[in-house]
Amino acid sequence: GVVGSKLQDILVEKKHYVFGIDLFHSNELYGHGLGRVKNDNYFRCDVSEFRQLQNVVEYVKPDIVFHCAAEFGRWNGEHFYEKVWKSNAIGTKNVIRLQEKHKFKLVHCSSSEVYGDYEGVMYEDVLEKTPIVQLNDYAISKRVNEMQIKNSKTQYGTETVIVRLFNTYGPGEWYHPFRSVNCLFSYNLLHGRPVTVFKGHTRTSTYIYDAVRSIANIADNFKPGKTYNIASRDHHTIEELVEHILKHTKADRALVKYQDKLEILTTKDKFVDPKEAELDLGLNSSLCLEKGVEKTINWMKEYYKL
Repeated sequence: GVVGSKLQDILVEKKHYVFGIDLFHSNELYGHGLGRVKNDNYFRCDVSEFRQLQNVVEYVKPDIVFHCAAEFGRWNGEHFYEKVWKSNAIGTKNVIRLQEKHKFKLVHCSSSEVYGDYEGVMYEDVLEKTPIVQLNDYAISKRVNEMQIKNSKTQYGTETVIVRLFNTYGPGEWYHPFRSVNCLFSYNLLHGRPVTVFKGHTRTSTYIYDAVRSIANIADNFKPGKTYNIASRDHHTIEELVEHILKHTKADRALVKYQDKLEILTTKDKFVDPKEAELDLGLNSSLCLEKGVEKTINWMKEYYKL
């Protein structure tokens, strides 16, 4: 995926020996009947299929697994709910079952969506203190994952770190209809397509390289049981984000339609404290939002040959 592929690059830079899995075929594939290839560091594997995942784990014998695989997005969860639950709930349970047997360390990518309708500052321990309603199937599935991990630790003493990714964007995030708001607006405005802004929502936007560098640091500073918010401190409105995108796409302002209401199934504000990740993982913002948007749009122009 977008996060996992960049995470692999950073881990390789840090001299770790990395194996990746995804759903697509590759000429680097190792598989039954195919034999060994020169650089057999990629496997075609669906985490929701236990046999496929088991084959990989038994072959690689990993010290640490970064579990980034998930069906992503609240509207994706409404339109393709069976895929979301199979990938996120069953897939994560498959990973955990293999962790219990093979004793590897696990880094699990969760989501800010688990904070649901919480109106205060989103500290990592909020969910242990306050009953929270998650607002959509995707959010519920990611909270289910966290409880699966907690239950496994209680029963089997498994060692896991959870990272809750807030809105993350940047080069390499190719378009589909359930991507981040940054990607959706950038792609559509570059292609002259209308977008709708529901006024009143606020977010942080984390540049993807800042996110993956901090996540990669867990390999060298693994604290089992910890949960980290991976988020920028740059808190902004969606209207402000759109202004940056309009500036760097040079799109017609008439393409942006504003709704004076909140979007359904969507958290209004996300106020976050990322201090734990800053202290333990070196999380910091290398770019302001406008510069990150500019780099993202420049990448899109090249990728889509615009």
